[in-house]
Amino acid sequence: MIINGVFIDDTYAEAFGMKATRIVITADNLTWARHAANAAFGFATSVIACGCEAAIECELSPADTPDGRPGVAGLLFAVSTKELAKQLERRVGQCVLTCPTTAVFAGCEGEESLPLGKNLRYFGDGWQMSKLIAGRRYWRIPVMDGEFLAEESTGLLRSVGGGNFLVLARSRGQALAACEAAVDAIARMPGAIAPFPGGVVRSGSKVGSKYKALPASTNDAFCPTLRGVAKTELTPDTDAVLEIVIDAVTDADMRVAMKAGMDAVCGIGAAGGIVRLSAGNYGGKLGQFHYRLREILA
Repeated sequence: MIINGVFIDDTYAEAFGMKATRIVITADNLTWARHAANAAFGFATSVIACGCEAAIECELSPADTPDGRPGVAGLLFAVSTKELAKQLERRVGQCVLTCPTTAVFAGCEGEESLPLGKNLRYFGDGWQMSKLIAGRRYWRIPVMDGEFLAEESTGLLRSVGGGNFLVLARSRGQALAACEAAVDAIARMPGAIAPFPGGVVRSGSKVGSKYKALPASTNDAFCPTLRGVAKTELTPDTDAVLEIVIDAVTDADMRVAMKAGMDAVCGIGAAGGIVRLSAGNYGGKLGQFHYRLREILA
């Protein structure tokens, strides 16, 4: 398969079942909502070392938030319910509760729930108050600029993490420009995030390492500087590879987001220096979701 001069490898991205939640952060203005979200979702690129993967999903107008103020919706993903609950409490407690004017609300419903304000209320030292509205409980926690309002819990979702594709280009600048276009396209798709910095990954990995302590190590087959000394997947005209990693609420969301991103790269095409699209997988041994590039793009 060739699209606009870009060869599409006959391969698949191997993704994994994860647990996720969505929260809504509001503030007196969008700037402060984003400050809180950027802090809460910082250092959340990979569950390998960060505990969770998280990012802003979208901005929300006052008409779309529970308290009629501007805000953002964010998605958090983890490998287990226990880890997701821990990361959610720490990040909201340290980064949203502390941020001027903010409030936090559930952004989804699920068969199970995760504590949101349920445990953070104790920061109120006995002065906290609750109110039940339309069957949903909210906590009012006194803070120095007034009150921090937090919904008691948010929904737990069964989700998909680790969808990906690799962009192989003639130069680093061309690979980065294509990935920036892909990330912009993915950001317009609801239910999906690209959690790495700017949505782009330079350090694609393989399972295992020559060093026993490391569960993953550099993907040498796609490193251009190792082309002469290691088994390579790169042709002579490829001097840079970058990866887009995607987490999504549902399998359908993942497919839509992957297609949007890959379509954007193919739109730039060979004229923009793009040589191939590929994907990372582990031979189908680790993840139960397999996203075949050609099938998604067909």
